[in-house]
Amino acid sequence: MPRFVVLTHDHPCLHWDLMLEEGDALRTWRLEKPPENGTPIEAEPLSDHRLAYLDYEGPVSGDRGTVARWDRGTYEVLESALGCLIVRLAGDKLDCVARLEQRLDGAGWLFQALPSPRAGS
Repeated sequence: MPRFVVLTHDHPCLHWDLMLEEGDALRTWRLEKPPENGTPIEAEPLSDHRLAYLDYEGPVSGDRGTVARWDRGTYEVLESALGCLIVRLAGDKLDCVARLEQRLDGAGWLFQALPSPRAGS
């Protein structure tokens, strides 16, 4: 199963980086709030990051603040289409189906985490 990580990042202001392992890189979105509930959260796609961030905590090069792990786990792609990605996240904090969707006006993305009952519960 591919892995994911959510890092808190304090530069230029506090935000959360959602990173999904995709091949030899991490597909990344910057979230303005922690991805804890069903409320849509602004999500800004960022350039891919190195896989090292799956396990890294500490200072970021170029005086770009520090990162700390907020959550990590595995994920499964449920749906992938242009401008929409739906994944099942199984982490220490997040146990949900998450939807990343590009806004209709093209001005950014939205992230929404919806609780998902565990199989057999």
